[in-house]
Amino acid sequence: MSRFRLDQIVPTLAGTWLQRPEPFDPEMGFEGVGIDTRENLKDFLFLAIRGERTDGHAYLAEAARAGATLLVVEREVDPGEIPPGVGVLKVDRTRAALVRLARAHRRSLTTTKVIAVTGSAGKTTTKRLIQSVLAPHFAGTCAPRSFNNDIGVPLTLLAASPRDRYVLVEIGTNAPGEIGRLAQLAEPDIAVITMIGHSHLEGLGSIEAVIREKAAILNHLREEGWAIINADCPALRDYLKPVENTILFGEADDGDLRLTDRGEADGAWWFRINDRTRFRLALPGRHNALNALAVVAVARRMGLNEGQIDEGLGSATAEKMRFARERVGGIDLFNDAYNANPESMASALETFAELTTDAPRRIVVLGDMLELGDHARVLHEELGEKLMNLHRSAPIDRFVLIGPAMHAAADVLAQYGMIDRLDYFGACGESTRERVAALIEPGDAVLLKGSRGMALERIADRLVSKNAGDREVTLSGSSPLAPADGSTSQSSHSPRES
Repeated sequence: MSRFRLDQIVPTLAGTWLQRPEPFDPEMGFEGVGIDTRENLKDFLFLAIRGERTDGHAYLAEAARAGATLLVVEREVDPGEIPPGVGVLKVDRTRAALVRLARAHRRSLTTTKVIAVTGSAGKTTTKRLIQSVLAPHFAGTCAPRSFNNDIGVPLTLLAASPRDRYVLVEIGTNAPGEIGRLAQLAEPDIAVITMIGHSHLEGLGSIEAVIREKAAILNHLREEGWAIINADCPALRDYLKPVENTILFGEADDGDLRLTDRGEADGAWWFRINDRTRFRLALPGRHNALNALAVVAVARRMGLNEGQIDEGLGSATAEKMRFARERVGGIDLFNDAYNANPESMASALETFAELTTDAPRRIVVLGDMLELGDHARVLHEELGEKLMNLHRSAPIDRFVLIGPAMHAAADVLAQYGMIDRLDYFGACGESTRERVAALIEPGDAVLLKGSRGMALERIADRLVSKNAGDREVTLSGSSPLAPADGSTSQSSHSPRES
């Protein structure tokens, strides 16, 4: 049975025909909704979305060749460019049409639990851990990558089948009101708020505004829904008063699920809840153990037992560029270059130090934490202090700092006399990548961490090309303070990456 029918879709879209599908059948079915012509669109509805870098209207013929049988557009198109028999429907705005379709479909999912995850850091990892636990036992749909904006959330909902037991969405933001709008669309049965921190201050203004924005997800919980909330953010408690069903997780004494111990045994990580139940966890680090507490809460709400939860957590894998561990030419590389804010930076450094006690040399390669607005300088100065504190307990042999804002952290390290261990570059250009790669030797343990716009993964690519054929993913002259790369850094943000 098709997931959507023409006589259901057309009234929802409220469009006008530019070209009717032939043969015209009101019960004509569609298997899904797509926006990317690089994917299989057989018997799909294709929405031509205008984006920052491309416009779906330029790919209508390609969409038809990929199998789409209905094209939804927001401007006039030349029917001569469209293969015969393919329908073309014009609407006011295709992004709004996408949301309308998703809202109608979500309300048809009467037996499917919508699980929504938000937070300043840990959203995608928590989502991946939930999927690892639930997928072996239930049919379900999970948002790919960081599909967490007004395109990604609707597409995730539209991918869900009425036969699914769950659909797992990730909700992000970088401006006031975004989470509220996306949560209103998702109407979650279970809402998870991970760690709250200094993310998107450029758009939100203050940590108080960040908390208020994340808490907006709670306003749209379905009746009898559950809120699974980080207990270590006291300011979140004020937003819980109207919520009937809550679970607090973290390290706070009043948490329902408290992280009371964690460690490693025979090469495997584990953590303990409330001094009682112990679970395996494939991903290292205290921050991942805290994320896993939320996963336990979700899984129990879905009816899984402790053995099933343990199996799922123990077999999870990391997302690409989220503290993924690789062996590259004898280098122990930790690629955590997908994104960064002060709290996730601190977690990555802590875990890196914990995992590299036997490394001959430790090297941290850190890029700017973007979108911090007026707080950028002071938060990068605080990072410099944290690096110095880390060095005292777990010596760092080389600090490689990249980006305009990182100059503040470099200044702090220089003031502490770290000039001989410090390399500063103005941006992650080609010459920077070459010079950083030249600093790294076999046997080194290396952490790459920075905001997405810094593109530090290109340093990993350079190391791979330098050591071609020797890579194993295990998953998990100038003054040091003078920019050694003349290029400038630009923030490149999409809500999908938040």
